[in-house]
Amino acid sequence: MRTVIQPQMQFGQVDISTIVFNPKTRDDIPQLLRGLQYIYTNAALRERVFTILQEVLPKRVGAEGKASAKTGRPGMEQWKILVLGVLRLGLNADYDRIQELANEHNY
Repeated sequence: MRTVIQPQMQFGQVDISTIVFNPKTRDDIPQLLRGLQYIYTNAALRERVFTILQEVLPKRVGAEGKASAKTGRPGMEQWKILVLGVLRLGLNADYDRIQELANEHNY
């Protein structure tokens, strides 16, 4: 089942709205994440973005058309894909750096 975001938090997860970033940092990663945090905490904006994310589905592998929203393996939600995509484009990073950030660096 493809979801935009898991509605139920799991043990060890931190709510996006409670994350505090260093306001004095000059690094670009916290600035990008602060913008995504604003999207998430603004209810009207979040609903608009989530509606778009529900419509955007990946292409089928080996077939024509888009993947079904009702089937598929559990995996990465659309919101996580958006966050990683924003970081990749905002940092002008390659996929190896994004994989390193996603798997090894926790905020």
